[in-house]
Amino acid sequence: MPLPRLLAFSAGSIPAYLLVGMLSTYLPPFYAGKMGISLTAIGLTIGALRLADLGVDLFLGWLMDITKTPFGRYRPWFVAGLPVLWVAVYKVFNPPTGVDASYLFTWYILLYIAYSMLVLGHSAWAAALSGKYNERSRMFGWMLGIGVFGSSMISALPLITHGKIKPADPNSIPTIGWIIIVAATVAVLITLLSTPERTAPVARKDRTTLKDYLAVITNPSMFRLVLADLFLILGPGASAPIYLFFFHEAKGFELGLVSILLIPYGASGIVGAPVWAKVAQRLGKHRTVQLAGLGYAITQTILMLIPAGLFWPTFVSMFSVGFCGSAFIVLIRAMVADVADQLRLETGQERAGVLYALVTLTQKLGSSLAVTIIYPILDMVGFVAKPGYHNTPEAIRGLEMCYVFAPIILVVIGSACLIGYKLTAQRQSEIRQELEALESRDYAAGIEVLGGPGENIAARAS
Repeated sequence: MPLPRLLAFSAGSIPAYLLVGMLSTYLPPFYAGKMGISLTAIGLTIGALRLADLGVDLFLGWLMDITKTPFGRYRPWFVAGLPVLWVAVYKVFNPPTGVDASYLFTWYILLYIAYSMLVLGHSAWAAALSGKYNERSRMFGWMLGIGVFGSSMISALPLITHGKIKPADPNSIPTIGWIIIVAATVAVLITLLSTPERTAPVARKDRTTLKDYLAVITNPSMFRLVLADLFLILGPGASAPIYLFFFHEAKGFELGLVSILLIPYGASGIVGAPVWAKVAQRLGKHRTVQLAGLGYAITQTILMLIPAGLFWPTFVSMFSVGFCGSAFIVLIRAMVADVADQLRLETGQERAGVLYALVTLTQKLGSSLAVTIIYPILDMVGFVAKPGYHNTPEAIRGLEMCYVFAPIILVVIGSACLIGYKLTAQRQSEIRQELEALESRDYAAGIEVLGGPGENIAARAS
């Protein structure tokens, strides 16, 4: 794909990354601090929400895979996620006074549905645009880079607005909600107008059986990816909901600087995603994920050792942690596209939507489990989230342990899940050759193939 079109297509990642940053880092402290909901209640509510939402992603993925429209298979769902986002963002970012955990549950789940529609639609659409092993690494690398760039603009708001809007300031949350609504609308329109959907050939099997769905779940490569993705999300996810507490309470930075310190973390993804994609072309995707996991463990340890209040060393350390972490989502999602090819060859069915639903589910599950586990622990060690409260040294020490060591352990486990991974570049190339041979045979037999809007498709065969 030419770079200008790839950049325009990648703009579709911005809405999801805007939501990820706010959902994981700023909204839980906002509801705990200004709204007065206890840390344990927030943790349990988000955990219950994940249980309620467990089957939504798989159901959406299944619906996407069976969708057939002149507009495309995945593109309609991507666009439909936008109005859902409008409603959910308005309600979550503008809560009335006196809200309780039930309000948080109701509107958070709608926000997660909007997130799923945007991410599943965009990711499966991307997988259909190219079947090449290295090209997929390049595409998903730019998608993450552009998405993180958009998310970084939220962290840069204190600089852009001269301190008037701060994500860490509860009073700025409603304004940021409107910013997200406008930015998401523009990004979705850019992606929609710039790229047609190249829909995969229709299934060679008319009917989907239970065996076909079991093949999705029991596929060895996909099973490894789901496990690895869960732990690789849990790692950074464990630090995200307590980021604000850690850098303000333990590291001694004022709220404006706390938001600014997320800029190098986000900017590192813009640099890191294409770099890791290049490295993967030499080492293979799974080995590159393992290398990045080792780097993450080292850089996270260095971050802990930097004395409190030192801005520039912390700035550089945040960049290095984010640089290593940027490999995880990029390469796992590119590997899922390879598994989609394998399953299409084995079952004759398009399953990209369901496969991306699985890793989207692990992403949401990982981030929510982090809140569910970490927030009650903070309550147990006596940490109080209210602004201006002076926490004890023991509470601060517990906060530090949660922020640093839990992510390292989880990322190491996630990297280990990919030891012995079989779907290499060579195997994927063989799969693509077999698929192309089958598709050529189907064309010769007169099977109709659907294409994206604006594409001139061969006349219907009788």
